[in-house]
Amino acid sequence: MDNEFLIERNDLSDDARKRKFQLENDPSCRTNHMEYMEGMERIKSDVMERVMENVRAYDASLYTEIDVRNALSHETCTIDDFKALLSPAALPFLEQMAHRAQIETRRHFGKCVYLFTPLYIANYCENYCVYCGFNCYNNIHRKKLSPDEIEREMKVISESGIEEILMLTGESRGMSGIEYIGEACRRARKYFRNVGLEIYPVNSDEYRYLHECGADYITVFQETYNPDKYETLHLMGHKRVWPYRFESQERALMGGMRGVGFSALLGLDDFRKDALATGLHVHFLQRKYPHAEMSLSCPRLRPIVNNDKINPKDVHEQQLCQILCAYRIFLPFAGITVSSREAPRFRDGIINIAATKISAGVSTGIGDHEEKYKGKKSGDAGDEQFEIADTRSFSEIYDAIKKQGLQPVLNDYIFV
Repeated sequence: MDNEFLIERNDLSDDARKRKFQLENDPSCRTNHMEYMEGMERIKSDVMERVMENVRAYDASLYTEIDVRNALSHETCTIDDFKALLSPAALPFLEQMAHRAQIETRRHFGKCVYLFTPLYIANYCENYCVYCGFNCYNNIHRKKLSPDEIEREMKVISESGIEEILMLTGESRGMSGIEYIGEACRRARKYFRNVGLEIYPVNSDEYRYLHECGADYITVFQETYNPDKYETLHLMGHKRVWPYRFESQERALMGGMRGVGFSALLGLDDFRKDALATGLHVHFLQRKYPHAEMSLSCPRLRPIVNNDKINPKDVHEQQLCQILCAYRIFLPFAGITVSSREAPRFRDGIINIAATKISAGVSTGIGDHEEKYKGKKSGDAGDEQFEIADTRSFSEIYDAIKKQGLQPVLNDYIFV
């Protein structure tokens, strides 16, 4: 079945409905999620195996109060200490973890909190990921902004004061090709000092091209690091290939990107193992590419279409705080981003402890910033990917940061 046929219409044909049913109910009709597809670059790296070796051996229930106390007493947090801090045994020590995390944050980042906003430029997708609002079988309004429409959105955003933008697309090479994304990067350079991308994984030469067009960093969500669970959630498309997605950040660094971001979508599977894998992914790449800037995001699964089909595993705020503190203690130099999926109260609190970056003035729709920022009806905005919890404007979040005695930072790069 041609994926572009599916994404260009909202009412599925009989053949498309049949194919969707087969993918959901007959694993034998799916491609092997561990095999690279044609055109996917293979790299020589031991990072994946080192991460997964640790994850396979991790039993969070084996760690005790003594292990947690020892981890908090060490000046340098080891891999085994990190495992202890992610375990259930560490939850009663959340206050001590938060205190240690705050010390590390202040030591390496001061009181700075960096601000950015995302810009979704297209929501066409060729993947069938059962938990995602953009997946190719969902009945949503699809839209792809033209280069001029992208620039108009950028102008509106930049006029609010924001200097860093993260551009996102659905995962469709057919509708959001590399040249299209590259042109968006070139236009973004006119308005922003820091340009990030969250797009489908590409090869190192394509990352190099996008960097030359103006992109500074890329972020890729692995979603879950459990290959078996991943297979049941990603039923069709290039995103189905688990190892190619895992190696995205390393290919981006090989292509010259200044920074890379990592994340699991907490709640899709065992959140402790996914958090461990994410942290170790950063840890091993930091040692291989010490010049690169690395950051983590910690999104929890939000309400979306098909939520009832994936058996989501709840991650409560206390557990999320535990993960964020463990990240900061284990990875003191890494940036930590907390998304607008979280409530204002939680975001305002965590930037005082472990997080160093938050989004502001967020819209996950396509082409609606003029409406949301200036109250002008666009009339043809594309549907949003997921619900957000923190709907505050850029200025409201900026002021909230200052009221806490923290320093909102829009940009700290000097271009020469």
